[in-house]
Amino acid sequence: MQLYALILFALTYFLMIALPKHRLPVVLISAACFLISGILPLGKVASSIDWNVLMMLAGTMGTVALFIESGMPARMADRLLVLAPNVMWVAVILSLFAGVISAFVDNVATVLMVAPVGLAIAKKLDTSPVPLLISISVSSNLQGAATLVGDTTSIMLGGYAKMSFSDFFFMQGKPGIFWAVELGALVTVPVILFLFRKEREPVTAEEIMPVSDYFPTALLLANILLLILASFWDERPALTNGVICLAVFAVGLLRALFFKKNWYSIHNAVVSIDFETLGLLAGLFLVIGGITEAGVIRSISELFVRIGGHSLFLMYSLVVWGSVLCSAFIDNIPYVATMLPVVSGIASIMGCSPYVLYFGLLSGATLGGNLTPIGASSNIATIGILRKAGYEVKNRDFMRIGIPFTLAAVTCGYLFIWFVWA
Repeated sequence: MQLYALILFALTYFLMIALPKHRLPVVLISAACFLISGILPLGKVASSIDWNVLMMLAGTMGTVALFIESGMPARMADRLLVLAPNVMWVAVILSLFAGVISAFVDNVATVLMVAPVGLAIAKKLDTSPVPLLISISVSSNLQGAATLVGDTTSIMLGGYAKMSFSDFFFMQGKPGIFWAVELGALVTVPVILFLFRKEREPVTAEEIMPVSDYFPTALLLANILLLILASFWDERPALTNGVICLAVFAVGLLRALFFKKNWYSIHNAVVSIDFETLGLLAGLFLVIGGITEAGVIRSISELFVRIGGHSLFLMYSLVVWGSVLCSAFIDNIPYVATMLPVVSGIASIMGCSPYVLYFGLLSGATLGGNLTPIGASSNIATIGILRKAGYEVKNRDFMRIGIPFTLAAVTCGYLFIWFVWA
C-alpha cells in the first residue's frame, strides 16, 4: 500500500508539473484514487482538508476584490513608482514589503493583499506581472518562519517546543531564528537585483490615482490586526483565522448591500473568489492525507535517522536540505508535524540541544516550497491570481526565480543557525 501511494503521489506531481493547465483535474483524479483504493478512509476526508486555509483564502480574496475596486492598489502603485528609480528596484521594494507583512500574517493572505499592487504597477508599465508576483510569493514564504505568528509551521514549532513570541527573537541568550530569516532576506536582495538586472527602464507616476472608498482598506488592515491578535490566543479554535477572514469579507458585503446599494461590488467580489484554486488546494490536502495515512512521511522521517548516524553536523545538514527537497513537493504542515517528534528524539539520543535541529527543520521546510510552483499554498494562490488576470505561469518562469532565491536564503540561514546554536 505504501509503494502504491508513493507511485500515485509521484505520478500526480509529475503530471501537475508537466500539464500546468490541467492541474485541477489531475489532483482531483488522484484524490479519488486514494479514496477508492481505501488508502485514505472516507472518515478522514474532512480532517485531511485544511478548512482554515480554504476559508482564509475565500474571505481574503473577496475583501481584496473590494480593495482593488476602491482604487487603493493603484494609488499605492503610484506612490511606489515615485520612490523607485526603475523596474528592478520596484521588484526589490515589493518583495521586501511582502516579506515584512508575511512575518506577522499568513503567507497566502499576504500574497492576496500585495499582489494587486504588483498587478497595478505592471499594468501602468505595460509589462508582464509574472516575475513581480513570483518574487512577492517567494519572499512571503521566506518571512513566514521569522516569528511565532508568521506561518502555521512556526505556530506548530512554538507549541511543541514551548516557545514564546519573544523566543523567536532571542532565546537562552542567543539570537533566535528571526535573525537567520532576516539575514536570508538580505541575501535575496542581490539575487532579485541580478534576476531583474535588465529591467532598468525608468518609472514615473504621471498622476496619483484617487481612491474612491477608504473603507475596504480599513477592512484589510482590520483583517491583518485581527489575525495578529488571534495568534496570541493559545486555546483558539482551529478555524479561527478562517472565520476572521470570512467575517471581515461579510462586513464588506453588508456595507455594499445596505449602505451603498452597490450590487456590482457584491457580484464582482463574489466572482473574484478563485474557486479553481480552492479546489486544487482541497485536492492536494487529500493527496497529502493519503500518503500520510499510508506511512510515506513516517518512512521519510525514519530514513533521516538511519542516514544521519551519530554526526550532529551530518544530521543537521540532512534535516535542513532534506526538508527543502521534501517541502518542494509535500505540504510542509503534515511534514513538520511528523518530523518534530523525530527531531526531538534524535536530539535526545545525541545528547544535544534540540533547537539547532528545530530551527533547521523550520527553515528548510518553510523555504523548500519555493522550489516549485506547487510547493506552497501561496505559490498556488499567486498562479491563480495571474491566471485570472490572463497570464499563464510556466514552470521555468517560476523556478528561474524560486530556485536561486531558495538556495541563497537557505544557505545563509543554514550557516547562521549552525554557528549560533550547534
